[in-house]
Amino acid sequence: MQVTKTVEVPPRLKVLVMLAMLLERIERTSGPVGADQYRSVVRHLDSELAAIEQDDALEALLQVFPAMAQVYENMRYVQAGLCRSSLDDSLSTELAAKAAIARASRGLA
Repeated sequence: MQVTKTVEVPPRLKVLVMLAMLLERIERTSGPVGADQYRSVVRHLDSELAAIEQDDALEALLQVFPAMAQVYENMRYVQAGLCRSSLDDSLSTELAAKAAIARASRGLA
């Protein structure tokens, strides 16, 4: 049985929700997506996220839309690192990045 929950979105977050839904659809598509289209959606999402104050409503949306949460985390990486990712995911990502950088610097990429 599938349960559907309806959530009232505050008017100030409606554009953000629409962009988040679009990004989720793009992320999950099996067909080709143009790089310009993807960048445009992320750029608009980034702009909306930058203008919105951190509160419980935004936190709830970040829980619902993982692609938007990743954009949000990336925007704040300098200040907070991978604060929304689990420690195991963050550590494995960092180790993989270090290994890729080491391979590239040796010309093995």
